Amino acid sequence: MAVCARLCGVGPARGCRRRGAAREQRRGGAGDSEPDTDTDPEEAGGGGAVEDEEVAERIEGERPAPHPAEAGPVGRAPLSLLELPPELLVQIFGSLPGTDLPSLARVCTTFRRILRTDTIWRRRCREEYGVCENLRKLEVTGVSCRDVYAKRINPRVKSGRFMKILPDYEHMEYRDVYTCLLHRYRHILGLWQPDIGPYGGLLNVVVDGLFIIGWMYLPPHDPHVDDPMRFKPLFRIHLMERKCATVECMYGHKGPHNGHIQIVKKDEFSTKCNQTDHHRMSGGRQEEFRTWLREEWGRTLEDIFHEHMQELILMKFIYTSQYDNCLTYRRIYLPPSSPDDLIKPGLFKGTYGSHGLEIVMLSFHGKKAKGTKITGDPNIPAGQQTVEIDLAHPLQLPDVENLRDFSELSRIVLEVQEQVRREEQEEEHRQEDEDCSQHAASQPAAKPLGGGGGGEGAEGEETAAGAEGTTQDKAPASQPFVLPMGVISRNEDYPRTCRICFYGTGLIAGHGFTSPERTPGVFVLFDDDRFGFIWLELKSFSLYSRIKVSFQNAEAPSREAFDEMLKNIQSLAT
Repeated sequence: MAVCARLCGVGPARGCRRRGAAREQRRGGAGDSEPDTDTDPEEAGGGGAVEDEEVAERIEGERPAPHPAEAGPVGRAPLSLLELPPELLVQIFGSLPGTDLPSLARVCTTFRRILRTDTIWRRRCREEYGVCENLRKLEVTGVSCRDVYAKRINPRVKSGRFMKILPDYEHMEYRDVYTCLLHRYRHILGLWQPDIGPYGGLLNVVVDGLFIIGWMYLPPHDPHVDDPMRFKPLFRIHLMERKCATVECMYGHKGPHNGHIQIVKKDEFSTKCNQTDHHRMSGGRQEEFRTWLREEWGRTLEDIFHEHMQELILMKFIYTSQYDNCLTYRRIYLPPSSPDDLIKPGLFKGTYGSHGLEIVMLSFHGKKAKGTKITGDPNIPAGQQTVEIDLAHPLQLPDVENLRDFSELSRIVLEVQEQVRREEQEEEHRQEDEDCSQHAASQPAAKPLGGGGGGEGAEGEETAAGAEGTTQDKAPASQPFVLPMGVISRNEDYPRTCRICFYGTGLIAGHGFTSPERTPGVFVLFDDDRFGFIWLELKSFSLYSRIKVSFQNAEAPSREAFDEMLKNIQSLAT
């Protein structure tokens, strides 16, 4: 820091500029200049400052000689940042991360004055958080905020009422937007799973215009799995006054009202509504239930003839309504992708019988693929691994006529299940033998043995991967597919051709996640955006369709971070 201060011509070394001027005089031939007698506080404390000065002089000495055309009025180049034009300093400071600017402002009063230029903070808001609005034009046009609030959050709001709740953008600066809004709440941006018991959810907190908005994403109405996702705002944060961020709860049908956000710990935060009366409706709980049913299921209770389904819907309403005033969210990531993946991993919406549509995250882990529930139900809660696909064991389906026979499909799957069981037992025995051999052998002998075992394992993996690749290469681009007789599907509009099938297991359990067990099934890949799973034990079929939403700030920082996230949400669900 001291070296940087000397190079800038500012900082604790008050004699820095005088020494620079003295050096210039000596270079110009003036030999009668007096030595500098100013004392630096760091120099008085020890020799560290002397070393910094030598480094600074060495760096200055390594500078190439300026071209005469580039020299200043007196024939020399600027020796410090302070001698650069203010317009150039604005460009330089605007390219630095916003978190470094407060430290830069403490260097000197000139830097502090330049950092008050709103162009710098506008650039940081745009590059770091995607804010592109011009604050000076918002009050006149109201285009971006009107789009964020009036059209997307509350379409029934009138223009006059809208203008009353607009923040005072005329006296607002981008520095306030960055420091008091964006930087302060940067830790809650991203993808989150709300803690709503077994039901879970999907929340994406984004910078939207000059707001930070938490959008809750909901699956389409059952059983239309190919329809786009629905979304609604749960909360928003914005600047109503300069240097004052306001948190508002958007739940209910009476417009935004006072709320609170607390960052509990890393990758976890909570929201609280301070005016829960805005969530209530004049018609009481019955009106609230009917309104919720139309929004959640797109129908009335009279349209649902299945008695068990009515019970599940009523149970979900009673349970979720207890969380309308306070919610805790835990961060989740989108799965990382690899060129070797069967399809692009990501989020899918799938059919789950009477429970309706649920959100599942598909991720690849070597020779395994896993489907983890982001939203769940009382039987298999959110966070549990609903399906697991064994990519090393593809299935060759019979022709269409034989495929209609459920017993024929069951025979094929059970044969593969027995093969997988034998391979797992052989792998366990082989691992035990290797452990015993390594324990008994001496250390020099253990190294070749371990290397040989690792090579053999790698060769086995390569062989399995090669066999898998050969199977996929031999498999036709598409083959006819039809559900066997007796298999129930919520959506009869499933694809009639598929690319390839694999052996897999599905998780089933009783109400309250009692007696969970993994049962055999068939993973059916239709195309890049759709797949299915046949549950042999339940004689049911689930169809999954990709969620085509560009979620912001949702990428995992590393593969290890994603695996740790999966482990955490599964342990919480258990």
